[in-house]
Amino acid sequence: MHSPPHMTATQARWSLGAKLTLVGTPFLLLALLSTVLTLWVSWQLDGGAATVNEAGRMRMQAYRMALAVGSGGQQALPQHIKEFNGSLTLLRNGDPERPLFVPWDSNVRHHFSTVEQDWQRFQTRWLAQPATNLAELSGNTTAFAADIDTFVGSIEAHMSRWTAILHMLQMGVLVLAVLGAAVLIFTGYLFVLEPLNQLKQAIQKIQGGDFGARVDRVTTDEFGTLAEGFNGMAEHLQSMYRNLESKVLEKTAELEEKRERLESLYEVTALVAQATSLEDLARDYSQRMMRIARADGVALRWSDQANKRYMMLAASGLPASMVEDEQCLHAGDCHCGTPSATGLTVIPIHALPLHTKKHCAKAGFGTVVNVPIRLQERLLGEVDLFFHAKVSPTAVERSLLEALNSHLASAMENLRLHAMGREAAISGERNFLARELHDSIAQSLAFLKIQVQLMRDALKSKNETEIQTVLEEIDAGVRECYGDVRELLMHFRTRTNSEDIEPALATTLRKFEHQTGLKTTLTVTGHGMPLSPDLQIQVLHIVQEALSNVRKHARASQVWINVQQQPVWQFEVRDDGIGFNPNNHELKETHVGLRIMTERSQRIGATMEVISTPEYGSSVVLTLPPPAHSLPPTIAQTAAPMPAASVH
Repeated sequence: MHSPPHMTATQARWSLGAKLTLVGTPFLLLALLSTVLTLWVSWQLDGGAATVNEAGRMRMQAYRMALAVGSGGQQALPQHIKEFNGSLTLLRNGDPERPLFVPWDSNVRHHFSTVEQDWQRFQTRWLAQPATNLAELSGNTTAFAADIDTFVGSIEAHMSRWTAILHMLQMGVLVLAVLGAAVLIFTGYLFVLEPLNQLKQAIQKIQGGDFGARVDRVTTDEFGTLAEGFNGMAEHLQSMYRNLESKVLEKTAELEEKRERLESLYEVTALVAQATSLEDLARDYSQRMMRIARADGVALRWSDQANKRYMMLAASGLPASMVEDEQCLHAGDCHCGTPSATGLTVIPIHALPLHTKKHCAKAGFGTVVNVPIRLQERLLGEVDLFFHAKVSPTAVERSLLEALNSHLASAMENLRLHAMGREAAISGERNFLARELHDSIAQSLAFLKIQVQLMRDALKSKNETEIQTVLEEIDAGVRECYGDVRELLMHFRTRTNSEDIEPALATTLRKFEHQTGLKTTLTVTGHGMPLSPDLQIQVLHIVQEALSNVRKHARASQVWINVQQQPVWQFEVRDDGIGFNPNNHELKETHVGLRIMTERSQRIGATMEVISTPEYGSSVVLTLPPPAHSLPPTIAQTAAPMPAASVH
């Protein structure tokens, strides 16, 4: 801010700090001077008080020496004389360290000289020779003490004058403090409070809507600069307020436009999130796009992989004849079937040559806006917006339309991937069912087929014993096949948990108890990282196959499943059945279930150990690799779990 024209260069130099310094410096100097004088006078009084004490001690020493002379204690006189001489020397020279010094003036010097002369006479008369007249000694001692008292009185008279001066200085400091406080209060009000009050009043006027408020009194200090800045700010606010209404309308329109864009994005996002089929998605999207773009008609076309043909998935606001004729467009047949590689394209129909005008012109449309549907670099189709009037979308509108089509492209791709995933899941379930039937029920049926042929041979030979044996084999085979079917259904109904495998194991054991009537126990120890769903499925099928072997062959009364989660996952299926010899190679060849469990464990990178002793039960221990161990790539490529097979 520049200084007003009437402000001189000298006035401009006086800042608020300079003014306060100028006012406070004299009082500060006077206060320092008064303090120094007060300390000096106090020092003098301390020295005089010590002198009075020392002089009083001399008087006591004089009476002590007189008493020693009168009582015959001559041996103590040298020490008394030495002490008295020391006191005189101390008074004559002073001691700044105590402090102790005589406040000398003519009267004090005169009485001190009298004391010294009396001391010389007293010393010569009474201390240098034996005393002869004790009555005279008492009078001389009294006169000597009186001179000392006169000397002390002169010191006290001098100190009384210094005391009066000290009181005057103290009163002066008090008056100076009161006067300085009053001057500083007035100065503070004049230089600080008054400008602040003016600024406060002007701010209150601004808050009340009076943008013409100004600070009239502009000083030369910092408050003057602040006042000039406030006046400039008030003027700027006043000028802004004049155009505030138009700016508010402009911002309101801008916010409304942004709100509509966000609402459109939210609406389309909700639409694509809830879409379950491509037809419903295309129909609802075309209707919403027609309203969002304020178009008179909308056509949504889906392109083949080579982008040679464009099939109309949905249309809104278009004549039925136009929709029927443009169900499938070949690239290049119409401007609608040729989306631009750079993005949104505006096609002015009225500006096209007559031979290129087709259904759009017949329907009365004047402008077509072509918005491609792209997923990354791949073209999936296009959305055509038809307008009766001439339209040229703004940059914001172009960005909104392209963003909406981007959501549509993602939704279409998600629907396609979801459909492919369902097909893969159905195919995997079918393959899984086929493997299960082949490895379990098919083998049982093959065994029954052989037994039927044996039955025919036995019937021909009419061998009752062989017929009875074959019937028992057929009955056992049917029961085993029935058990396999129930077990297969149980496998289908068992589901894994994304967080913990324990609920799935508990469900499997409950179904096993219900099917076999055997008592089961599940024990889980430790806390490890949760298993992935794919890994849980493989582990469950291995556990189920082990339980199937217990049902078919173990003749057990109780089954235990022990799960250890740390340091690695370990699953043990143990029974109290008849057991078997795990080193029997012929048994390994015929036990398909053991081979299937081994293959499953190898596919997930785990190790499986079979521990069994005849008559003492069996145990199957599955140990998974550590979490940091990378599983074989075959796990990720497996579409369905391996089938469980019965053990024959």
